[in-house]
Amino acid sequence: MPIQKSCTVVEAVRLNAFAYSFTLEAEGMTPEGPDQFVHVKCGHSRLLRRPISICDWEENLLRIVFEVRGEGTEWLSRRKAGDRLDVLGPLGRGFRMDREGRYLLVGGGIGVPPMLGCAKWTAERSTAVLGFRSADRAMLSKDFQKSCKEIFLCSDDGSIGRHGFVDAQVRDILEKDKDFTAVLACGPKPMLKNVAAVAAGFGVPCQVSMEERMACGVGACLGCAIQMADGTMQHVCKDGPVFDAGEVDWNV
Repeated sequence: MPIQKSCTVVEAVRLNAFAYSFTLEAEGMTPEGPDQFVHVKCGHSRLLRRPISICDWEENLLRIVFEVRGEGTEWLSRRKAGDRLDVLGPLGRGFRMDREGRYLLVGGGIGVPPMLGCAKWTAERSTAVLGFRSADRAMLSKDFQKSCKEIFLCSDDGSIGRHGFVDAQVRDILEKDKDFTAVLACGPKPMLKNVAAVAAGFGVPCQVSMEERMACGVGACLGCAIQMADGTMQHVCKDGPVFDAGEVDWNV
C-alpha cells in the first residue's frame, strides 16, 4: 500500500558526472519486490513529481539512483544528507520473480539501477548484462559483482566492456545457455524491443520494465498509457512498469 511521507536523505553519493545515489529513511515503504518505484517531489515550485525506480532496500531504508535529465532532477541532485524529500510509494507492479530462480538481468543506462534489486533478490544465482553509452556513464558494476554469478559490460562506443548493444551479448549468452527462469530487462524502448526478440527466439520468458512520462503515478491522469499487442491500453504507473514482453505492441 503506497504512502506519502517526508523522508530524510541518509546518504547522497555522486556515482559519475550524470548519476546520483540517495539512501532515504523510508519506514513503511518497503517494496513487495524488485522494480517498484517512488514518486519524488522535486522542489516546492514544481507541481509534478519525478518517478524513480527503487534500486535497493533494507529495513526502513530505500536506495534510489537517478540521472540529471531536467530542472526537477537537477534540483534533486543538490540535496544533501539530512535534507528531507516528499516521497510517495512504493508504486507500480515490479518483476515477478522466484527467489530460487536463475535470471538473465539486462539493464541499459538508467535502466541499470533497478536490476540491482533483482540481483540481490536471487542471491548470486543470476547473470547481469549492463549497457552504457560510454565508460563515463558506467555505474554500480561493483555492486552487481557482489550480487551476481557473472556480469558482462557493454558500451555504445567500446570504451568499457564489449563494443555494441546489450542484445548482442544476450544472444551470445543464450546460445550457450538458455536455462534461465526468465530474461528481465529495463532500459530504453528500442533496447527492450531487441532484447525481447532475442529471448523469444530462444524460447525464454521475458519481462520488461517500461518507461513513460507520468504525472500522477497512481493511474488517475492516464498520461502514461502504452498500447498492448491485443489492442488494449495499459498504464505504466499502475499496470506496470513491468509487463510480459509478449504483451507489448512493439510496433507503435
